[in-house]
Amino acid sequence: MFDLPDQYVWDFWLARDEATWHLFHLQAPRSLGDPELRHTHATVGHAVSSDLVSWRSLGQVLPAGWSGSGYDLAVWTGSVVRHDGRWWTFHSGLSRAEAGLRQRVALACSDDLVAWVPTGWTLQADPRWYETLEDGTWPDEHWRDPWVVADDEGLWHMYVTARARGTAPGRGVVGHATSSDLRHWRVEPPLSEPSGLFEQLEVMQLACVAGRWVMVFSCLAGEIVGAAPGDGGCWYVEVEGPGARVDLAGARRLLDERYYVAKLVPTSSDGWGVMAFRNAGDDGCFVGGIVAPMAVAWDGDGHLSVTGC
Repeated sequence: MFDLPDQYVWDFWLARDEATWHLFHLQAPRSLGDPELRHTHATVGHAVSSDLVSWRSLGQVLPAGWSGSGYDLAVWTGSVVRHDGRWWTFHSGLSRAEAGLRQRVALACSDDLVAWVPTGWTLQADPRWYETLEDGTWPDEHWRDPWVVADDEGLWHMYVTARARGTAPGRGVVGHATSSDLRHWRVEPPLSEPSGLFEQLEVMQLACVAGRWVMVFSCLAGEIVGAAPGDGGCWYVEVEGPGARVDLAGARRLLDERYYVAKLVPTSSDGWGVMAFRNAGDDGCFVGGIVAPMAVAWDGDGHLSVTGC
């Protein structure tokens, strides 16, 4: 379990450097009083662990408004990869000039996962395929939560929380961009069609669990067309690998709404677990804090399920 006494802690991503796990997490001061205010006050904190259970906080690592970052209001979720001897964290940023309504992907680099330097590079939604603020069909422009992964040919794929253009409900799609070097990116058409169900696919992750690729994402009931209260949570869908098409009709729920932002992690030579932050308590209010891995495995029906805590 990881939590902080003076900060709300929620979305997170991980990197592993030899025997050390690095946790990057969103945080905002508890002094705000209302946890719903945390989103526009978010910065990124950093913690380390050898076992994914006991963590040592290293404090803030990505501030909002740092010089050259390309944003100045808040920092949101991302991912970390290693390439050319360096660490690259792609993350989301919001700017005051747009009242935080336009989301962008930003990039910072590091030699040690501790000291980061912003590059000033940003990537925005392409209106040829994706809904933008100018469409006026949604309160804000979705282009966030980048998950970066390479395919077998070495091509990098970025999965992005995005929405398709139009007026039909359930337009959340798997946003997509590609790069051969992590420096130059091309926005591509989405990897999925709108499902008519999910309004957003938050904080996606790709992982190969026991030889089977899955894409994990999160969506609460309030953003699912026709869902009853409490019917959201963390979801997964099987895919053929990085860059493959995603059929959202095959999505299954992995964790209920007590948890949000699921991350699949290897816990042993052949075992896997799922981490998430505590989303809601019995009273429905935000809790926060990141739980230790819960064991997951493919069950007898071929479904990925939680097998132990």
